[in-house]
Amino acid sequence: MSANPHRLADDDAATSTRPTAPTAAESERLRQLRGMKRLATGLLVVATVVFFIAKANEEHSTWVGYVRAFAEAAMVGALADWFAVTALFRHPLGLPIPHTAIIPKRKDQIGRSLGEFVQGEFLTREVLTERLAGLGVGRRLGAWLAEPANAHRAGDGLADALRGTLEVLDDAEVQGALEQLVERRIRSTPVAPLLGKAVDLTVEGGHHQRLLDATLTAIGNFLDDNRLVMRDKLARESPWWVPEPIDDRIFDKIFLGVKSFLGEVVAHPTHEVRSALDERIVVFAQRLRDDPEMLAKGEELKDEVLNHPEMRAWMSTLWGEVKGSLIEASSNPHSELRGRIDNGLAAFGERLTTDTEMQAKIDDWVERAVAHVAENYKTEVADLIAGTVERWDGEATSRKMELQVGRDLQFIRINGTLVGGLAGLVIHLVGKLV
Repeated sequence: MSANPHRLADDDAATSTRPTAPTAAESERLRQLRGMKRLATGLLVVATVVFFIAKANEEHSTWVGYVRAFAEAAMVGALADWFAVTALFRHPLGLPIPHTAIIPKRKDQIGRSLGEFVQGEFLTREVLTERLAGLGVGRRLGAWLAEPANAHRAGDGLADALRGTLEVLDDAEVQGALEQLVERRIRSTPVAPLLGKAVDLTVEGGHHQRLLDATLTAIGNFLDDNRLVMRDKLARESPWWVPEPIDDRIFDKIFLGVKSFLGEVVAHPTHEVRSALDERIVVFAQRLRDDPEMLAKGEELKDEVLNHPEMRAWMSTLWGEVKGSLIEASSNPHSELRGRIDNGLAAFGERLTTDTEMQAKIDDWVERAVAHVAENYKTEVADLIAGTVERWDGEATSRKMELQVGRDLQFIRINGTLVGGLAGLVIHLVGKLV
């Protein structure tokens, strides 16, 4: 009753700010909290003033006693509720009264209790499954990805994740693993049978005949380009006693015969040379697949290629080239890779919007994944909450919590003032009646 109401008002109105700059939402909460504190403290001040005025004039009129009783009880209710609300966050008037400043002193227990509450009431399979069952995650995901802008944003995220993963990988380890993988794969694949299969495919598609035509045409052109050279060669090799006209006839006969033969083979698809070539190629392909000698030669050739310095140098730079290309492509929003990612996500979204079976699979996968995380890591979540609160400073924690709920708690003070006054009025009336 002897407490200075102005001191109480100053104490209630003083609110410490956080060390960091408050956000717009925090500034608004602080403004509302201060307004409610001024209102509650103002009611206490009004009740105090009314009490003293009524007390001084109580002897002059009976009804003033009722006013005095109302004001007196209102003061008591206001002070009691001010003490109760203030005791949650700090020592009232700075006095170390037992069981006050509850939140700063018991923040660790509050943090553990909050973590256990979240763990027990929210992070359970039943709660999460029930919540996810009606969300239609697969359908919503499909509708979202079907929008090109959303697919592009998702593609940006995937590209960033790919680029980040590539940048943190150990290049030496990846290069070594990739080099071993490529070499092991090549060494485990027999070369000769592979070549035999390639020859079979070439024959089936008639590609060897086109190659033969190109070869024969090239030989014919070569002969035409070097006719004088070959004629001169014949002149030097021919005996001295053979007349030159005879050399000319012999050369022309041979030259034109070869040219005619080449032309016939090129002009006739069923020429016997072609048939003979087909037979030889088929036999050669069969030998590549079955002949131990050819198999051994193929492996020797493969070993020579793999051990060649140029081949080793190429393999040693393989990862660097792949990594550089992927990083460059993922960084360029107009690259082919980014385009394929965006188009693939959009196509996946469109399919997901109509494929109910796939939607069900997505929903089931999400439910199982969330349930697995909740069941296996809910203790870590509770520990995270408790550990985070434990690391907070006691006074800072008190300020944060007061900022969140302090405005609502001021209604307790307002209600205490009004309800206390009404209770005092009733008690005074009952006393008069008795």
